[in-house]
Amino acid sequence: MAGIQTAARSSAHLDTAGHDRSYTGPLVALTSLFFLWGFITCLNDILIPHLKNVFQLNYTQTMLIQLCFFGAYFIVSLPAGALVKRISYKWGIVTGLLISAIGCALFIPAASYRVYALFLGALFVLASGVTILQVAANPYVTVLGKPETASSRLTLTQAFNSLGTTVAPIFGAFLILSSATAAISNPTPEQLDALHIAEASAVKFPYLLLAGAFLVLAAIFAALKLPVVDDEEEEVAHTGEAAGSAWSYRHLVLGAVGIFVYVGAEVSIGSFLVNFMADPTIAGMPEQTAAHYVSYFWGGAMVGRFIGSVVMRYVDAGKTLTANATVAAILLLVTVLTTGHVAMWSVLAIGFFNSIMFPTIFSLALKGLGRHTSQGSGILCLAIVGGALLPLVQGGLADTIGIHMAFLMPIICYLYIAYYGVLGSKPKA
Repeated sequence: MAGIQTAARSSAHLDTAGHDRSYTGPLVALTSLFFLWGFITCLNDILIPHLKNVFQLNYTQTMLIQLCFFGAYFIVSLPAGALVKRISYKWGIVTGLLISAIGCALFIPAASYRVYALFLGALFVLASGVTILQVAANPYVTVLGKPETASSRLTLTQAFNSLGTTVAPIFGAFLILSSATAAISNPTPEQLDALHIAEASAVKFPYLLLAGAFLVLAAIFAALKLPVVDDEEEEVAHTGEAAGSAWSYRHLVLGAVGIFVYVGAEVSIGSFLVNFMADPTIAGMPEQTAAHYVSYFWGGAMVGRFIGSVVMRYVDAGKTLTANATVAAILLLVTVLTTGHVAMWSVLAIGFFNSIMFPTIFSLALKGLGRHTSQGSGILCLAIVGGALLPLVQGGLADTIGIHMAFLMPIICYLYIAYYGVLGSKPKA
């Protein structure tokens, strides 16, 4: 949050001091980070069914993966903000990359010892590094250029984040889930144990590659001469705006709930897609094949983000949010009430309508906050913890009423988002 506060205070200084400078180089470098953490986040959707088989877990236990990953956002965001404020955006990014590399490297001993808790610990370390990257990179993108084009810059970089989430399932299917093809019918206990050892080891190579990618990027960012953003600590004191807190803005608080349920719904759906499509009543696909279809879910979000950025120039953001959330709820209802390919394509189509929700809720919630904008941004970032908690709820439902009916839970989330778009997002005195 402090990193976001720093960006909010610094934007005026950077844009007046370097109004005519070109930031193309730094923005290209930052865009690579958006791609990489989108890739890492979506790779969890492949890791979930894989580790479910390796450790013979139920759905609730597998959702601990998302709890550890997205729980890091809640635990690490505030310390990360303080760190970035202390050591600068550039070195905050380098630190985040190094911690992410360590998290990826920890998958190797976790796979060697075949201990689920070690996998969860490695994920938490990895997610902590990604959190530092987000705290540093998101606001940095907004201040590298003119204020009036900040939203378009952030939307463009987020589109490359979606590109990462689209590519990750294909990568994971090829390098991780392909080990499942070695399954033996009616295996002996010794054969089964050997198979589980091989499956656990399948994560070593891809995460070693990712550790190398993080280290290379850390070296690149350490060598880059990035623009320095100076803190304008005194700016707030001279604004003359009334004292208070961002918590006093109703539409911000309701927006934080919106971020919580949106991230929770999106992560819950993505986490169950492979197992859902492998269900005999849906598509009966091998998990490796089903993983390729997950790319349609995240690819739809990427396409929708590009289209949405154009549409919302002409259509009210709140109305667009309500329309998308309503369609997503209807598609989920179709998913629950049908089987076969109708249910499969209904749930995959939700990705397209998810596309504009996060940035739209974020911007609507911050509208009219004035000098409390930075505090409001931090509150919204903390609400990302919904991605840690709601998948656990859906996992519990999947274990009790079945994976098919468990998709009723995200419907409630999308109905709330529809309400927020049409009513909850309206600022009130």
